[in-house]
Amino acid sequence: MRVDLSDWTPRAPLHPLKLDWLTRAGVDVAVLRLDLIDPLLSGNKWFKLKPYLQAAKAAGHAGLISLGGSHSNHLHAVAAAGERFGFSTVGLLRGEPCETPTVCDLRAFGMQLHWLGYGGYRARHQADFWQPWLQRYPALHPVPEGGGGLPGAQGCIELVDMARRQMAGLGWSDYHAWWLAAGTGTTLAGLVLGEAGQCPVYGALAVPDDHGVARRLAETFAAAGVADTGYHLLDASRGGFARVDAELAAFLHASEVGSSMTFEPLYTAKALLALRSQVEAGCFAPGSRVIFVHTGGLQGRRALQGELDRLAGSVDSPKN
Repeated sequence: MRVDLSDWTPRAPLHPLKLDWLTRAGVDVAVLRLDLIDPLLSGNKWFKLKPYLQAAKAAGHAGLISLGGSHSNHLHAVAAAGERFGFSTVGLLRGEPCETPTVCDLRAFGMQLHWLGYGGYRARHQADFWQPWLQRYPALHPVPEGGGGLPGAQGCIELVDMARRQMAGLGWSDYHAWWLAAGTGTTLAGLVLGEAGQCPVYGALAVPDDHGVARRLAETFAAAGVADTGYHLLDASRGGFARVDAELAAFLHASEVGSSMTFEPLYTAKALLALRSQVEAGCFAPGSRVIFVHTGGLQGRRALQGELDRLAGSVDSPKN
């Protein structure tokens, strides 16, 4: 693999979030705009992927093999990186063959796809899952689902310094919490490692608790040799991953109008709605400063836009 990662060092701006419910509570929120770092390699996906690219290059591998669903932001980033930097990519997909906007992109980026069905995909946690695939593709480096694990978390540590360097531009001398959506928990783990106990990190779970986020976090911190502390998890899944409802759709629309930012419904919108609930419940004192991580994923919104429009139109738009 001939990847020179020094040629591209993405930076995300830190933008103040101005919404009525924050103003009423006297809470300041700034958004770390990972969605703006690149049209294709956007969001937190690049930071989780970078350590695996470095490991693949060091091992002399010719590319990456990973897995995800038919709307996977992770696979989208893997395939886009492969096209940009010139290495092979293979994707192992959940379910049966289908054509989504994401899948079409994967093919256009040159990723070779294999559909595992649902039972075959559930086997990804078994100890011998990767054995036949690495026998079939011995020149490829395996990347866990979502870029998870300790390497992915270590790739996200730099987000802490990225935000700190921009605080002065907001007139902030410090901040009191991080807030972000959690899917695998990898980015959250990176922030906890980067903060080293200096500031709490709140993970708004975009997946139900039975998806094992807490277990994976414990495994990541054990692998890093640090205490499993410094973070809080709360359920923001609204009944399940990939589920959207009228309240969420209307809130998403109002938040975008009020902030002039674009969010996606499955992660960032759910995390922002959960933050509003906590702010309105008084969990953050007036004068608190919170960094909200925009984890990108906007490409996945394409398949849901029609449903979002329908749902948002079914209720009165809430105030932002």
